[in-house]
Amino acid sequence: MPPKPPARADKVSLWRYLQLFRRDILSAQPARLYRAWMAEFRTPFFRSYLCNQPELVNLVLRDRPDDFPKSDRIREGLTPLLGNSVFVTNGETWKRQRRIIDPAFEGGRLREVFPAMWDAACAAVARLRPLADGQPIEIEAQTSHAAADVIFRTLFSIPIEHQVATQVFAEFREHQRAQPVVNLGALLPLPKWFPRFHNRRTKATARKIRGLITQLTAERMTAIRAGTAPDDLATKIMTTADPQNGARFDTDEMVDQVAIFFLAGHETSASALAWALYLLALYPEWQERVAAEAQEVIDPETIYFSTVSKLTLSRNVFRETLRLYPPVPMMVREATQAETFRGRTVPKGSQIVLSPWHLHRHERLWDRPDEFDPTRFKTENGKTCLRNAYIPFSAGQRVCTGAAFAMIEGPLILSMLVRAYRFELVQDRPAMPVAHLTVRGKDGIWLAVTPR
Repeated sequence: MPPKPPARADKVSLWRYLQLFRRDILSAQPARLYRAWMAEFRTPFFRSYLCNQPELVNLVLRDRPDDFPKSDRIREGLTPLLGNSVFVTNGETWKRQRRIIDPAFEGGRLREVFPAMWDAACAAVARLRPLADGQPIEIEAQTSHAAADVIFRTLFSIPIEHQVATQVFAEFREHQRAQPVVNLGALLPLPKWFPRFHNRRTKATARKIRGLITQLTAERMTAIRAGTAPDDLATKIMTTADPQNGARFDTDEMVDQVAIFFLAGHETSASALAWALYLLALYPEWQERVAAEAQEVIDPETIYFSTVSKLTLSRNVFRETLRLYPPVPMMVREATQAETFRGRTVPKGSQIVLSPWHLHRHERLWDRPDEFDPTRFKTENGKTCLRNAYIPFSAGQRVCTGAAFAMIEGPLILSMLVRAYRFELVQDRPAMPVAHLTVRGKDGIWLAVTPR
């Protein structure tokens, strides 16, 4: 069976919960959440309600999203890096940001940046070649490198070997290790005047990353004014005016947005790709099917956007990977008014937790929820759950801007890698998922790689 973290005891003290939460968000939760439609968690400081019932998930994300904005608690840990980016804003600020950003990720634009994505996939294959000698390698490091390369090529038209890109990548991995989301302000409802205790490592890495992104953004602003800027995602976003008031992002605002593109686009894709390769190593018959498909439809020397539509098996494997290992395992909203959920009073200001991790493995919704089955989405149960209980990119008006981007990038890189190499499990290094910023392997994801 695909690895799944152990659940904690059903009842623990608040102090013990905070200890477990800091270590791993997933194993800090009780097993009953895989069966419950809703669970209430009370502390002396706040109330939290985890909702798994599809009707409640739809209410929060699709039907009344303005009544359940993103919780400021999550923003607390990420502010040093993300500033006022679209990931953490609400209300009119968020709507204005989306009006400027969304056009860059429309279908036509994705076709235009596809060659850059293809080049990144080819580079990932080449980068792995010296390591493909059958010895164990930590595959998350490789998928992280590949996903970062995609971001830099499509956003700024530079490969990850570019000096600034390399520095951003290195600092970002250091920032992730600092666990910035596990911050006191994210756990307790502190007043605005109370100082936020971000650790030195978090603040230092965030400052370096933002400084490097500022450099890239300022250079692009200069190129845009000179008429020499490449036609990539950064140029598109920075030259798009808000259709309501004509305003564009200034340099500081663009730095905020680039930071979240890197966080969301790099972190999540790297996580999903690593787990997809692990699952194909765990199920070699599926790996051979994906490899055969890739061999048939991909010509590495010829770039065709239409190739994407032919990667059916790879796309189903990637979709099932996102079900079992959603990169963002939990989303937190806040009730702006008193509500009644399943006969219970939900006070104003309560945290509303939506957990793709638990929803995607819910025992009362999915057939064989813990099993890997890329064909499940063709069944009636799978189709129903795909509509009502599958939210790796969130849903409704706040659905991830880069969802379509990710569903092109993921299957493409997965197919290119499996076409070139065979991936096998390392028996003495099993993978165990843990979650801090995203769902990653506790001690990495180790695989043995050999050329085909």
